Amino acid sequence: MLPSGSQLGGAPANFAYFASLLGEEGIVASRVGQDDLGNEAVNRITGKGLSTAAIQRDDAHPTGTVGVTIGADGQPDFTINGVVAWEHMAWTPEWSALAARSDAVCFGTVSRHEAESTAAVTAFLDALRPSALRLFDVNLRQDRYSPALLHDSFQRAHAVKLNDEELRTVCPLLDLGDAGLESMARRLLKAYELDLVCVTRGSEGSLLVTSSETVGHPGVPADVVDTIGAGDAFTAVLATGLLRGVPLARVSEAANRLGAWVASRTGAMPDADEAVCSAVRDILRGDTV
Repeated sequence: MLPSGSQLGGAPANFAYFASLLGEEGIVASRVGQDDLGNEAVNRITGKGLSTAAIQRDDAHPTGTVGVTIGADGQPDFTINGVVAWEHMAWTPEWSALAARSDAVCFGTVSRHEAESTAAVTAFLDALRPSALRLFDVNLRQDRYSPALLHDSFQRAHAVKLNDEELRTVCPLLDLGDAGLESMARRLLKAYELDLVCVTRGSEGSLLVTSSETVGHPGVPADVVDTIGAGDAFTAVLATGLLRGVPLARVSEAANRLGAWVASRTGAMPDADEAVCSAVRDILRGDTV
């Protein structure tokens, strides 16, 4: 719920949408209420060209909403409203079948805060094929995380994406100390035997760290309207690049470009700009730098 009105959003929908713009099959696994907002969300997701087959409907709880205020720098401040449908996601035969065919799953901390949704997300992760990419997008929000939840989530991941402020919060919580961004990223990488740690730095770009490589990017200039969804766009490029075996330098360039474009638009899922999306796809294919 933005000052300008309601916008479709939420990390799962955002991630699936941007993955679809890159040529992948992005699927939203979530839950909405049997109410007007739920109907509107499903209709809007359909309008974005995404499947709604994995979106559960809830008779007892309303569709989730998030109050958003935008600062002068375009940074959002979120107020997550609780006792809502997505907190009661259920492990179903339909989700079991989806997990069995998924090549990659992105998950975060917010949906693993309540017991019922935690059980469903954990079951989904456990049902994945060994080869499936497990990408943990940390997304620290309000009080919806704890050291135990972070530890468990990092243990279940192959790759991790978090912003610089989240990295500075997470490392001390997990007794990994407080140092420079690359040093903390490497400590996280080693402690949880991760394949990659991605640190986003807003307008200052990003840092991709593996056991053998560090790829920094200075960022792409943008006239920022709001940054909602920019991180999810970055994560979608990251997942796509990792699945395709794209060199990290190209992944970094593509992710920063798509993230900057989203930050220059209102809301989390702006209508596709084919010129921008085509350029990002070309970078991932190696057709341009």
